[in-house]
Amino acid sequence: MPSRSIICTTLALLLGGTVLQPSRATESGASIRIGAVLPFSGGVELYGQQAKLGLDLAAKDINAAGGILGRPVEVIYADDKTRPEPAADAMRSLVEKQGVLAVVGPITSRNLNALVPLAESSKTPLLYATNYEGGKCSRYLFSFGAVPNQELGQLLPYMTRSYGNTYFLLGADRVWPHQMFDIAQPLIEKLGGKVVGTKYTLGTETDFSPLIKEVAASKAKVLLFALKGDGMDFIRQADDAGLLKDITVAFLGLSEVDLGIFRGKGQNMVTVVPAVAASDDPSVKAFVAKARAAAEPGVAVSNYVMTHYNTLIALKAAAEKAGKLDKEAIIDAMAGLVIPSPTGPVTLGPDHHTAMNMFIAGTQGTELVQVRSLGAIAPQPECSLAGR
Repeated sequence: MPSRSIICTTLALLLGGTVLQPSRATESGASIRIGAVLPFSGGVELYGQQAKLGLDLAAKDINAAGGILGRPVEVIYADDKTRPEPAADAMRSLVEKQGVLAVVGPITSRNLNALVPLAESSKTPLLYATNYEGGKCSRYLFSFGAVPNQELGQLLPYMTRSYGNTYFLLGADRVWPHQMFDIAQPLIEKLGGKVVGTKYTLGTETDFSPLIKEVAASKAKVLLFALKGDGMDFIRQADDAGLLKDITVAFLGLSEVDLGIFRGKGQNMVTVVPAVAASDDPSVKAFVAKARAAAEPGVAVSNYVMTHYNTLIALKAAAEKAGKLDKEAIIDAMAGLVIPSPTGPVTLGPDHHTAMNMFIAGTQGTELVQVRSLGAIAPQPECSLAGR
């Protein structure tokens, strides 16, 4: 999923050092190498940084508890540059040259499409921890983020009941918004609602006033928003123009890491997430405090930190269940696995997608606040491993 570019020189130097000085996981007693193909340039650095924070926390906790089968974990990071070709090159290098046990990542749907075939051909587990449009089931893919029934399927009924049944769909002209809107339209109609307008942006817009006028003229009560990255300025401009007084934003993929971009604008937007950093739950508070202590000053902590943290916790549990560092044995052990998380148990189903607790949240000040706990929502990935 796209977001605003944030350049972090210190992070880049750290990543470079990590990749240049790996240890050999094949040596007896050496560290177990886990690859991470994530964006550290090209447009979604914000999420690459969040993913890295979660993975670093998990590796530290795992190593403090004795590692995996008595061996320490080392995460080797590679920059996918937010493009499929570098993502594929990065995964090939991690598997063929670094000998990683598994790969975590990427962030964007487009890059996921590039990596799944490589996971299958190399028979390497790919652990994906971003919410996505679903539809990908593979023996070698495990999804730790939400799929549409866990996100859209909970958000749209709430918005329709609370704010109205007319929708304007606004997204970037990319894979994820198109597919999410294709899923949303029949759900809205099933709820008795109506889509009164749909628009995709090209990422070159700086003045959103014509689009704001178009949305206002539609008289829609809900703006279903999947316009991240280049389009985040829309929220500030829409707020300044008074649009948000008459329409409520249902924001797909919104998290705490985005909020600084709005500079106090865009209050009372609504989203559905697998964790809310401002939660009063003691387990969540402890996890967020630990993450903030490890993060660079000023870095937000979002659900992406937790979902990426969960990938390594699951990998450890599966390897120890299998009793050996064998990729196929670990994959067999992963299906049906239940792992603890700050928000409660996470269960990997037979199609390698996760059942987890979900929450309706809204923007308030500089935070996301929990509006409602939805309980555990089982995934419906719209695909199956049966017969594969």
